[in-house]
Amino acid sequence: MASKHTKNGVPIQPVPEKRGYEFFGPYGAFAITFGLPVLLFGFTFLCNDVSGCPAPSLLHPSTLTLDKLKEEVGWPEEGISALYSTEVFLWVLSYYVLQLVLYVVLPGQVVEGTELACGGRLKYKFNAFPTAILILSGLAAGTYTYGADFVVWTFLWDNYPQIITANLIICTTIALSVYVHSFSVPAPGQPNPELRQLAPGGHSGNVLYDFFIGRELNPRVRLPIPFVDEASRTIDIKVWNEMRPGLLGWIIMNLSNIARQYRTYGYVTDSIVLSTALQAFYVLDGLYMEPALLTTMDVIMDGFGYMLSFGDLVWVPLIYNFQTRYLAVFPYELGLQGILLVLAPTAVGYMIFRGANNQKNRFRRDPNDPRVKDIKYIETATGSKLMTSGWWGLARHINYLGDWLMSWSYSLPTGISGYVILNTVNPSTGELQKQAVQTPESRGYAIIFTYFFLIYFGVLLLHRERRDEEKCKRKYGKDWDRYTSLVRSRIIPGIY
Repeated sequence: MASKHTKNGVPIQPVPEKRGYEFFGPYGAFAITFGLPVLLFGFTFLCNDVSGCPAPSLLHPSTLTLDKLKEEVGWPEEGISALYSTEVFLWVLSYYVLQLVLYVVLPGQVVEGTELACGGRLKYKFNAFPTAILILSGLAAGTYTYGADFVVWTFLWDNYPQIITANLIICTTIALSVYVHSFSVPAPGQPNPELRQLAPGGHSGNVLYDFFIGRELNPRVRLPIPFVDEASRTIDIKVWNEMRPGLLGWIIMNLSNIARQYRTYGYVTDSIVLSTALQAFYVLDGLYMEPALLTTMDVIMDGFGYMLSFGDLVWVPLIYNFQTRYLAVFPYELGLQGILLVLAPTAVGYMIFRGANNQKNRFRRDPNDPRVKDIKYIETATGSKLMTSGWWGLARHINYLGDWLMSWSYSLPTGISGYVILNTVNPSTGELQKQAVQTPESRGYAIIFTYFFLIYFGVLLLHRERRDEEKCKRKYGKDWDRYTSLVRSRIIPGIY
């Protein structure tokens, strides 16, 4: 790490640490930046409530035509311009403003982060959990009054593609802003009272890559609000985006999907309730334990650029809710046996994930805490302590195993997914209605949509584990070799 020093008590900007490319460098940055939004729109249209999931023509590639596919996916007549709506954009933006206002006005816990290269520590205000409870309570009141026709729920379902676009605009604007602002970080040797730093991997000199990966480690903005304490008007852009709009937005989208199922069928299935409940528990648990974020790689090592901005504000709320979006159209019932099958890996995963993260957080903050005082560890030349017993004695990244096991519960409730939309006549009213039906031909072909998260998340964790290992090897050197000789498993004890 760069040397830590001050001058006359004022932190001095150290020489920034520099690292090589990740994610296949500029080519990977280009593919992710422009490819993932296309993938997200593709999922939205190809698995739909117009013709089926997947669109029936995809099952017959030899007869597939673009015009037929457009008809089946409900592609708007206006073309791509219909994916944007100023009204939708302003309503989505108002949600962000609401989150910002509640951050400022609600009381919160102020916590110091880990020590930076210049020797200082940044302070963070945490109140994402009460913010979420307040917003969810307002939505509950609206639902109690108006039922499944509450305007928020109908708005989110009816304007889904436009909501994707709105969030893309916001996340790109934020990423561009912090990229431009990063060039005002003090030069090495200059006074650095605000403790600003470049991220080790974010100043390669390639514009696209640095924009994608994030140049500045902890970009912040101070709101010009009088009569408010410093912590309340200081927004850490990275932490605020990681813990606020997208995570809660994920649950709000799920609730909108439940309301849509009820509007369509007049009942709610156990599958959609269970999937939503488990995802909500995961999010609310993370918001409640918000200070634990300060010990994660995202905060300690990664800059804030398009990668995190897109992931936090677009990918999380609008791809992670896809299972309940599927179930909103196809009302699949699990039954007691199915529910138990979903809960089993979830319980094991949560025990591992929360137990390991709590143990790490407590040990880093106070090794003498009675709950971790018996943990064995080795001390490195940098002064860091690496745990060799407890959860972290089982595998070097045991928390990833728990995180992945919990993610099973999001996809399993969709079963062996796939359906087609049939036009039927309601026998009691004589009206024409659409009904989602699973046929032998469609069965299983929607797994690519509903189980995508499970596969993607596993690959993401494997990639993150490799990044962790590389960074730890670089940081600890021979001490890391000694540590890995004691804790041999990477993620799965005794297997990997």
